[in-house]
Parts: sequence; structure tokens; C-alpha cells
Amino acid sequence: MKKTIRSINRADVFTFKRWGGKAYSLFSAINKPVRIGVLLAVYTTVADPEFVFAQTDSTKVSMEYDLDEVEVSAQRAPVAFSQVARIVSVISREEIEAAPVQSIQELLEYALSVDVRQRGVHGVQADISVRGGSFDQTLILLNGINISDPQTGHHALNLPVSLKNIRRIEILEGPAARVFGPNAFSGAINIITSSEGESNLKFDVSGGQHKLADLNISGNLSTGAWNQFLAFDRSSSDGYIANTDFKTWNGFYQTKLNTRPGSFDFQIGRTNKAFGANSFYSASYPDQFEETKTTFASLKFESGKKIHLTPSVYWRRNQDRFELFRNEPASWYKGHNYHLTDVFGSNLNAWFASRWGKTAFGVEIRTENVWSNVLGEPLTNPIEVPGESGQFFTKSYSRTILSYFAEHSVYLNKLTVSAGAMANWISDLGFEWHIYPGLDASYAFTENLKLYASGSSSLRMPTFTDLFYSGPTNLGNPDLKPEKSVNIEGGIKLSFQGFTGHAGTYFRKGTNLIDWIRQNETDKWQTQNLTRINTSGAELSGNLFPEKIWNKPVFITKLGINYAYCELTNETNEVFSYYVLDNLKNKLDIEVSHKIWSHLKGSWRISYQDRNGRRTATETYEPFWLVNTRLMWKTPSTELYVLASNLFDTDYYDLGTIAQPGRWISFGISHQIKFK
Repeated sequence: MKKTIRSINRADVFTFKRWGGKAYSLFSAINKPVRIGVLLAVYTTVADPEFVFAQTDSTKVSMEYDLDEVEVSAQRAPVAFSQVARIVSVISREEIEAAPVQSIQELLEYALSVDVRQRGVHGVQADISVRGGSFDQTLILLNGINISDPQTGHHALNLPVSLKNIRRIEILEGPAARVFGPNAFSGAINIITSSEGESNLKFDVSGGQHKLADLNISGNLSTGAWNQFLAFDRSSSDGYIANTDFKTWNGFYQTKLNTRPGSFDFQIGRTNKAFGANSFYSASYPDQFEETKTTFASLKFESGKKIHLTPSVYWRRNQDRFELFRNEPASWYKGHNYHLTDVFGSNLNAWFASRWGKTAFGVEIRTENVWSNVLGEPLTNPIEVPGESGQFFTKSYSRTILSYFAEHSVYLNKLTVSAGAMANWISDLGFEWHIYPGLDASYAFTENLKLYASGSSSLRMPTFTDLFYSGPTNLGNPDLKPEKSVNIEGGIKLSFQGFTGHAGTYFRKGTNLIDWIRQNETDKWQTQNLTRINTSGAELSGNLFPEKIWNKPVFITKLGINYAYCELTNETNEVFSYYVLDNLKNKLDIEVSHKIWSHLKGSWRISYQDRNGRRTATETYEPFWLVNTRLMWKTPSTELYVLASNLFDTDYYDLGTIAQPGRWISFGISHQIKFK
């Protein structure tokens, strides 16, 4: 069954780093390269593209096609899903609506080779990694703009949008430095919102056990060339055990305007989270509490018909208050931790098509800054913490990242080859440039069988927490080096009427990987560069759509199976690892969607997880099975649904001693009003 889907313009990313708190600090730090990058972005923003460009690119025309022709963010130039010589998982809106989950974090738990370790339920906080990487090694994007947090990957999913406002999610498995820049070390996840389509207003109200309450209101206004999308969500719960309560809200606005010179895309959002952090960072302190406030905005302009230019600018601020003692602090406790990170970025991507394929090039500059009473280097003059009476930032730190990109892709009859590189300069590392190349290739033996292979290199900078955080149980290390890796992968892709799947294997040779380690159980956890960690794995995925095979209504509408195996080998001395060697070894996910009667449908997710590592000094992680289900009565405008998470009340642990929720039943109603 085909659908009319509007082609999505390729979203690109740029990055910025090093700020000194003075207006001239950035330019003093990197001088000419910054001026060149900024002037280039400004010039392409204001230049009249019609003076230069002429012909229309067929990839921008709305047409009828299936998933194979949807553009995905896997290369610097736009590329159809069917042409990608890598593994890209796409979770569509239909799959999101059918999934028995209530947050983006819960949804990603079922993605191939993705490991989500939830500390707080319903999207409060979770660590996400891909192919055995750490939570700091996965790059998160919102509509193609980098929203990753330099303080810590724990804040990477502080998103200003709810799952109910997501149109689709793209997961690029494996390193993506030459596409998205540093920190796309083991994978990248691009979250795309519901900002296109006809005018409508939608309400979604849900509630459940543990006083769960969730209200989502969103609306889309489409007036010719101008489209506007606005969403608001508020959720809360008393928690499933002591000190797991939460209150969150987020607001998001996006507008797209198509003009004769080109298209503008502006987005702005805010999310606030306050939650009991039971044993989040140490089982020794179960009465922890945390509150985060995250603001994000970006502006992107896309122009050109022969040479396509996409400049963009963005800003992200995250403010965090962490309380080791929510109530009755110990006598030695000196007070809460306060952090504020500001990230400013600008990027420019350009590409053109010729008889030799597609050529893309770009530049990205990003500055990352933190003010804190814990992280960074001492400030001469303390700065008052916004919104916190009598509290001051006493430390700060800044760095700048500059990257140049080049890529060329050739699409022949059966052969696809894409080669490129990123040249990278980071202020923390002096004035040296480093180059990270990559090569992807695929060959279609038949219309149904394709062989693919890829080789690439990548890097990740240490977070500010890695560098500076010291506490009762932890000790940072300001002398950390960047993580680096060399990666290869290959496999086959299958595509038949009503069936898609792939089987593949990968290997990553990592050097200087950063982890919190200790030699003895009585030592503090300290960040160190592990000499070498090798990662190898295998993946098997298949999706069967019986109705497409037999061309008639069938009870089961979809059957999906994902299996991922991942093994890490430590070539250093035996140490206690807190994160890096604590990976998901075996993961099996089974998805079943089916009809029941008339508008009544059901959806099931069955998951098996087997994790390496220890959750305590004496206990290892036990494998477990989880079953989630969703029952829904759905018409074109209204949906009534019931969700049961952990249907069989399994006892399990994602991380350390934090017990995950037992059976949790919730219910809701969604109604949409469409305007002609």
C-alpha cells in the first residue's frame, strides 16, 4: 500500500566551540578559520540564489512512493532510503501510534542494536547507546539539528517534544562523524516532528496507576506556503517506588515558510523536568533529586536549484540542579550542584548533482560552554545562578570545535559508492587538525538482494562531567584524551513484496575509550582512557506484512523480529567498569500488530535482554523477558487506548540497583479535529 508523503529536505548539522565569557574570545581562539566559516554562512544566507541556480532537483518534488523513496539523513547530500549503503532504521508515525509505549525513550528500547537504560520512567531520564557504545557516544538530533549536551549524555534526551508529536525517527547505526561531526561515535538518532500536513487540532489525555497523568495538545496551521506547528505536553506521577515521582512539561513551536528564494525552517522549544532520582548515580544515596530546564532554538534556510545551500544556526541551554540529599542532608553536605551549559552552533552544507553523482561539502562551528559550582576551572568573579537565590557559579569552561566536510556519492545501475571525510579542529587539543574518512558501498545483485559494506573512523570528546566532576564517590580527570575508533561493517539487505530485512556484522576498534573505573571496590570511580576496547557484533532483522503478500485482509498486520549480539573485548588490565564494559550482549525484540474486530486493534512488544557487567559488587545482571501490549479502538479522528507495560510484572534492572517498574496500566483518549 502506497502513501503520499512529502519529501523531507536533508537536515544537516554544524558545531561550535570555546567561549571565554568575552565578546572576542571565540575569534581570538581560532582566528581565521572562524571568520571564514561565519562569513561563508552569512553570505549564503543573504545571497539571492536565483542569480546563480537554475534547474529543479527531482528529489524535492512531492510524489507518491513508499518507504524506499523517503529521504533519510545518512549522507551529507539527500539520499533515498533504498540507496543508503548503511543500516538506517526508520520508525514511522504508524509504528509510533501502534507501539505500547508512552515516551520516546520507551519506543527506542525496541529499535535494533539500541540500548536504553532508564533511570526514570516515562521519559524522565534515560541513557541511550547504539551497538555497544556508551550513552555519551550517541548523537541526538531534532529535525536534523544537533541537540546533544556537552555536560553529560544523561541530558541528551531532554527533548522539548512529546512522543505524541513525533512524525518519524531515523536511527543511523554505526559511526557518523563524516556526516554529523564529532560525537556521532557509535550512532546518530534524528527525531522528526509532525510539522507538515493539513490544518488540525489534536488533544490527547491519558492516566493510569501511580497517579500518572499526561495531557498533550497540539495544532497545525497550514496556509499555502506557510506551515506552523505548536505543541504542549504536561505529565506527572507519584512514582512506582519511593522517590521516583516526577513532574514534567514541554512546549514546542515550529514554522516552515516556502518563498521564491528558498524555504525557512524555525523551531523553538522548552522542557522542564523535576524528579526524584532514587539511587541515580550511587546506591549509597537513594534520596537524590534533580531538576533540569532546557531551551532550544534553531533557524535553517534552504535554497538553490542547481547548487543547494543549507545554512543554519542554533542555540541550546540546559540548566541543572542536582541534590544529593532531597531531605535531611548529612552534616558534611556542602550544598547542591548547579550547572548551566550554553551551546551555540552554525553550519553550512552545500551539494550539487552532476553526471558523476552528488557532491557535498560543508563547514560547521560550535562552541560549548559550562558555568557551575563543580565543573570547570575557577572563575575570578562568581556569577549568580539564574533562578536560585543566594547560589553562585564559581567555575566555568569553554571549548570550540571546527569541522570541514567533503563527500561524493555515485549511484550507478546496481552499484552505490559514497566516500567522504571530516577535517576537525578542537580548541582543547591545540592547533592540530585531524582527518576522519569513511567509505560506504552497496551492490544490488537483484531487485530483492543487496550487499553492503562500510568502513569509517570517528571520535568523541570527553564531556565536562568526564573532565571535572568530583564527588563523594567520583573523581574527574582534566587530562583525558578524545576517544577514537576505526569501524568496518557489512551484510545483506532483502526486500520483497510484504517483507524487508537485513543480516549484518560489524567490528569497532576503539582506542582511548573513556570510562569511570576503579581498581578496587573501596576506591573512588575515576575517569580514565582505556587503552583499547574492541567491539564486535551481529544483527538480524525482518519485518513481515501479510496483507501486502496476500493482497487481502489478514488477522496479523505486521510481524517484526530484531536480534542483536554485541561483544566487547578489553585489552587493558582487569578493572571495575561503570559504563563501557557494561553492555547489552543479547537483545531480541518481537513485534506483533493485529486486528481484533472492526476498529479494535492490538499491538504487542516482547523483549529479551541479556547484559554483561555487574549491577552490584557481588551480583551480575540477570537476563529477563518483558511484554508490553496496547489495545486500541481507532477511527480516523478518535482513538481510545489501554496500555500495559511489563504485563507479567517481571523484576528487572536496567542499571545498578535501580529496580524498574512492575506492571503499569494506563489508558487514554486522543481526538483530532481537521480544518478544511
